[in-house]
Amino acid sequence: MKKEKQLDANGKPKFGMMDKLAYAAGDFGCNMSFSLKGTVQTFWLVYMMLETGLLSALLLLVQVWDAINDPLIGSMIDADRRKYKLGKFKTYILIGAIGLLVAGALVFIPAPNAKVWIKAMLFIIGYVIWDACYTIANVPYGSMLSLVTEDAGERAQLSTWRSVGSMFGNMLPMMILPMLIWKDVLDENGNNVINEETGEKVQELLGERVFWVAIIMGVLGFIAFIFMIKKITIRVDENSVKVNEGGEKFNVFKAFVNFIKNRPAVGATLAAMGMFLGMQSATTAISIMFTVYFGNGGLSGIVSVIGFLPMLLFMPFIKKIVAKWGKKEAAVVGSLASVAGGALMFVFPLVGNKTVALVIYMLCLVVFGLGMGIYTCVSWALMADAIDYNEWKTGKREEGTVYSLHSFFRKLAQGLGPSIVLLLMGVLGYDSNIKVGMQSAQTAANMCWLVAGLYLFSAILMFVGLAFIYNLDKKTMEKMTAELEARKASEATVAE
Repeated sequence: MKKEKQLDANGKPKFGMMDKLAYAAGDFGCNMSFSLKGTVQTFWLVYMMLETGLLSALLLLVQVWDAINDPLIGSMIDADRRKYKLGKFKTYILIGAIGLLVAGALVFIPAPNAKVWIKAMLFIIGYVIWDACYTIANVPYGSMLSLVTEDAGERAQLSTWRSVGSMFGNMLPMMILPMLIWKDVLDENGNNVINEETGEKVQELLGERVFWVAIIMGVLGFIAFIFMIKKITIRVDENSVKVNEGGEKFNVFKAFVNFIKNRPAVGATLAAMGMFLGMQSATTAISIMFTVYFGNGGLSGIVSVIGFLPMLLFMPFIKKIVAKWGKKEAAVVGSLASVAGGALMFVFPLVGNKTVALVIYMLCLVVFGLGMGIYTCVSWALMADAIDYNEWKTGKREEGTVYSLHSFFRKLAQGLGPSIVLLLMGVLGYDSNIKVGMQSAQTAANMCWLVAGLYLFSAILMFVGLAFIYNLDKKTMEKMTAELEARKASEATVAE
């Protein structure tokens, strides 16, 4: 006998495991595409051999569009009052998912022998199309968290499961992709070619494979999006997302000013920017470091996954942790652990034995990951609470606008961070005219210092945003929730 679905007071299926699995699948789908971003810089630097300064400038150029199109699409979704069979948010997500089937591969078209200006055009066109498709799917997906449930504890669970989807969406490519695209260079006798300066074997990047892997990841992401669309339940009226109050036209400057006044949104955004400016921007430097310093680029992904695994330790307990201490409090303690891990990471470049250095690096990554694990479990719930804070202070929820501006600054960091890192790599000795495996020993050592510095910077910025700007501690959350519930009850009474 088929088990009947339990319904809530509004006749919707009660919040449960299927919602959490579906929401996790959504971020898995997003990250099947997003996780390729770290490979973009490596592909164009190592395989396409663009000069570090030019690649840095191109990244900044496309990131201008990357950042601008988020608020534009967010406001478009906010202003859309048309009726869709799937619902507004799911429809936009589906459109973006269809585009991402192939869009991720467009930025990896292999043409290493093309003229520089042709390479630049391929990069810009491919990236802009890819980013537009990603934004159409990702902005409504992120905003949808606060529409699935209004319960703070359930939102924290959704945030945790989103982080799970993100983790697996990042981990699979992170582990597998480096092993597929890096290959030892052999001489005519089948022996490894050795870099005489570093004493490590020389490796090369198989750029053609990246294109086909991106296609496969697009298909996997589409399947995940379809699962989410079919299985997740929206329980809050989608048209409660209001930007154009009183018939006013959307004003990006006014929206920006309102966002800056929203302390929780600014604090959560600064923490996210810290993660992208530091840790995420280190991806290319890490790949180069493992290739030229440790002589094994394929190992970089497996080791980097260590930083994600500690999140699994907190997943079963995050609801209890939040209930007892609060989201802000738990995230601040976690960020302090990450600061400690980042500071300790400066030890490994000092160790002469590279095997011991690798072990120390991994141990520091574990400490860093323990702190990051707590933050990532609640990061999206922090933004959902910031949207409630906006309603509490102004009477307007503005999910699409608040989230899209949050995404604007995240993407700004995603573009600015890698651009700065590429410039730093050039300053620290990386020569784009020399194959990656033949870089100097000093350049190899400098990559180690750069990676350590990026991790520490990431943790410090995250701590500042959470500890000193984000102001929704447990006590304030309880007050805000009570007043919002009372306000809604009063409005319902008046309506009757």
